[in-house]
Amino acid sequence: MLSKWLGALLACVVVMSGAAQKKPPPRSKTAARVKAAPISPDVAQANRWMRPMTLREKVAQLVVGTTYGEAPGARSADFRKYQRWVRDLRIGGLIAVNRVVAGNVRNAEPFAMAAFFNRMQRIAKVPLLISADFERGASMRVANSPKFPYNMAYGAARDLEATKFEGAETAREARALGVQWVFAPVADVNNNPLNPVINIRSYGENPEDVSAQVKAYIEGAHSDPKARVLLTGKHFPGHGDTATNSHLEMARLEASRERMDALELKPFRAAIQAGVDAVMTAHMAVPAIEDEDVPATLSPKILTGLLRKELAFPGLIVTDALDMKGVSEKISNGEACVRALEAGADILLMPPKPEVCIDAVLAAVRKKRLTVARIEDSTRKLLAAKAHVGLHKQKLVDVEAVSDILDSPDAYDQAQSVADKAMTLVRDDRNLVPLADGRTACAFAITERRNSPYGAQFLLELRRRVPGIKASAIDGQWLDTELQAASDAAAGCSAIVVATYVTASDSRNDVALPPNLMAFVNRLIEGSADGKAPPVILVSLGSPYLLQAFPKVAAYLASFSTTTTSETAAAKALAGEIAIGGKLPVTIPGFAKYGDGISREARAAATNSNVQR
Repeated sequence: MLSKWLGALLACVVVMSGAAQKKPPPRSKTAARVKAAPISPDVAQANRWMRPMTLREKVAQLVVGTTYGEAPGARSADFRKYQRWVRDLRIGGLIAVNRVVAGNVRNAEPFAMAAFFNRMQRIAKVPLLISADFERGASMRVANSPKFPYNMAYGAARDLEATKFEGAETAREARALGVQWVFAPVADVNNNPLNPVINIRSYGENPEDVSAQVKAYIEGAHSDPKARVLLTGKHFPGHGDTATNSHLEMARLEASRERMDALELKPFRAAIQAGVDAVMTAHMAVPAIEDEDVPATLSPKILTGLLRKELAFPGLIVTDALDMKGVSEKISNGEACVRALEAGADILLMPPKPEVCIDAVLAAVRKKRLTVARIEDSTRKLLAAKAHVGLHKQKLVDVEAVSDILDSPDAYDQAQSVADKAMTLVRDDRNLVPLADGRTACAFAITERRNSPYGAQFLLELRRRVPGIKASAIDGQWLDTELQAASDAAAGCSAIVVATYVTASDSRNDVALPPNLMAFVNRLIEGSADGKAPPVILVSLGSPYLLQAFPKVAAYLASFSTTTTSETAAAKALAGEIAIGGKLPVTIPGFAKYGDGISREARAAATNSNVQR
């Protein structure tokens, strides 16, 4: 594992640093017979790469620039920017993120991504380390790939073998696309229902269960030596008990150190013991450890004191994105880069302007805020990581073979299986699930935006499995008069299914439906309160905590995921095609406890078992 030899590397660095500061004593004959500890092949390769580098190039290696994983033309502004970063600045890596178009996330095409990264690798003097947040497989960033559900669905399914499979498959998908560094698994324990940024990205609220899931994921992802990737536990020291989106402002963890030891830190300890290669920092204040009001990303007490020394983590420490307002709102780009390195970080992720970041770090070295040895320590670790994943032997991928990995029937089947197992019936006072007579029922898929990718798969699968059901989509752009007409029309249905898509987002500080859609759903529910109007089955395709907003709903079914596989699973559960046996991986305060879940047997044969891709 990378972490093991990085530990040895740290020891070597300490010895080498000490030797450089004072003249060694004369060697005795006994000492002459003692052989020096062998240097690992990865470190030897790192030294070969680093030897001819200037200090500027060593600093640049610590910077990871932002791309969309698309393939821009050579004359485009995007391509010229990436070319300058890679060829001229010689940054150490790139990360693929989603492009947002008209408020919706757009995933990259897999062949375009692989071709683009190949092109960048050909330009690079030293191979690039390519990264991506593949928290639910490549599908988080890449189109036409197996749609693994969100982590909380795995927490509800309670199938560690499925988690291992996802880890192994993610590693294979990543390497096929030219990605060697996966920013997963999420080790945050989500015990705050108001958390707007972690939520269903977490495996749940129980630290032991989250630790087991994290360990299983790492074991799976490290199981295939032919698909070697670096893995990252995030977001240290634990972002699950915050109610602030660190993309928008600095979050804050109000917990004692004793509570952190019992809850937040457990999954990170498990990840380190399992051989996780890297840890990503959180942009949140942690007053129990750091009395200065700064994010953990910039805190020496948290990164060096807690993570490096106390938890004995020898691997790479990578910042969360430095363009997030949790850091950038109060601290300039260049200063944030310097302070992150001072705190103990090795890799500077997504600074808005890499040139500014590099110049600031070089200025800090001249002013003796940072030493050359400190820079070289992190550079050597990064380069050794590149060698560990074999970039000195093969830095390009076979674009023609991408579909051989991403179009895996086993992976599609496994993703659907977990989504099915995760379906959790939290409330059903009137035995409404599965639907008794779909021909007289109505269904609405409710999304915030008219062009949202959500809802279409659910309605398609529901219509296929429940012939005759009146199913339609509703979005946040509907006028009040249109919403009123829809609720009036639904009054004649035997039951109303309402599917909602509410989850964590990097662009908002809450996890809720917009007010007009809240009012629409409440109008449907309140209309059924006298027992004469249709009862409402609320299906949460996303945050399980949504039940708190609709306490009078007759039935509540949770999937913990917005993916198409979860949409299909919800339709299958409503049709009685699958058994329902998921258990809540979180508490819904005032309504349901951790571990709750009503079991229902399947009653109908599958009408169509093909997974929609």
